[in-house]
Amino acid sequence: MSNSDHINFTPDYENLANHYASVIESSGEDLNREGLLDTPMRAAKAFGYLTRGYHQSLDVVANDAIFPSDNPELVLVQNIEFYSLCEHHLLPFYGVAHVGYLPNGKVLGLSKVARIVDMYARRLQIQENLTKQVANAIERLTGCRGVAVVMDASHMCMMMRGVSKQQSTTRTMSMLGDFTTDIQARNEFLGAIPTRSPAFG
Repeated sequence: MSNSDHINFTPDYENLANHYASVIESSGEDLNREGLLDTPMRAAKAFGYLTRGYHQSLDVVANDAIFPSDNPELVLVQNIEFYSLCEHHLLPFYGVAHVGYLPNGKVLGLSKVARIVDMYARRLQIQENLTKQVANAIERLTGCRGVAVVMDASHMCMMMRGVSKQQSTTRTMSMLGDFTTDIQARNEFLGAIPTRSPAFG
């Protein structure tokens, strides 16, 4: 499948809606109830939207927004909201990402950092992998000296089921390049981001 085919992919909503209808019916609900008549198709389209990251490519999302720069200092984009689906239970997890990198002659358009986070978040994920995927993408696009990504999230699979801990949050990190060896750079990044993200009060 080429990049253009990948981007232009349209989910089979009719088939997906039939599967949702079976799931809803298995709960004991009446699919002919007025409030549920259009729910399978709505759910199918919502799922397609929530997993649209599978049908985006890094190069298209970046859209050549790589610019020359002689500034070698930390570039930090923080408090990027993201929403994803846990691959274990298909329940949402959501939060904010903080992305920093040390340029090596090139910088990435700021809005593209947020778009990259969104592209990988809109897939079935675990937070640990999502964090690393974003870091790897920034490194690949910019050839930077180092990348640091921190994500803070709340997980509905912990809040709505299982242990039912509504106040629990999870922080994950991925450090590449100079951030793994340069303690000063690492501390500068960690000192610049919130210790507790605004999304969580």
